[in-house]
Amino acid sequence: MSTILVVEDDRETNEAIAEYLKVAGHRVISAYDGEEALRRFRDHSIHLIILDIMLPKISGLSVLLQVRETSAVPVLMLSAISDEYTQIISFDIQADDYITKPFSMVLLDKRVTALLRRGDKPQNVNFMTFGDVKVDFSGYTASDAGGRIDITPKEIELLKLLVEHQGLVLTRTQILDDLWGEECTINDRTIDTYIKNLRKKLRLESIVTVKGVGYKFEARP
Repeated sequence: MSTILVVEDDRETNEAIAEYLKVAGHRVISAYDGEEALRRFRDHSIHLIILDIMLPKISGLSVLLQVRETSAVPVLMLSAISDEYTQIISFDIQADDYITKPFSMVLLDKRVTALLRRGDKPQNVNFMTFGDVKVDFSGYTASDAGGRIDITPKEIELLKLLVEHQGLVLTRTQILDDLWGEECTINDRTIDTYIKNLRKKLRLESIVTVKGVGYKFEARP
């Protein structure tokens, strides 16, 4: 089940979208202004955002900019503004799609399904830089200005798994199943030790603990 954040200040429109998406099998969290949207986004694991542009307190474009500081979650802009300039601005600051009002709920659902499907496909990552730390995933090595960093293959694989699912929360069970297989006998709290080691060895602040759920990788500005 995907969790979708619907940010729309018109309550009737917000409730109509939420009801339609719930029937389609999604969990929906609603927000009615920009400040509330950012709070909801920080407090929940969100898989997709439907974001109106004209919002009280903080505009939808400003919300998108702040979301993009930490997450690559798919964002569908929803607006009565249909001019080309506004749409270009939205895509320039990394909106994933744009739909204008009035709109068909069926079309909205198709767009949501397509974005979620796209988000389910992990990125293929072979090499990344985190500050002065360089990680070669294919070579299972990491180094910084001081030379090679002592890191285990499993730690590399765990980091790659998190990076490839950037912005998505992975439970400890999901991580165990992916890296050790469903028949593994180690305790899921072992993942906590691996995360602690990665943070210490690579001086990473991008691995975020989601209390009671698991971990996710967030791109830092």
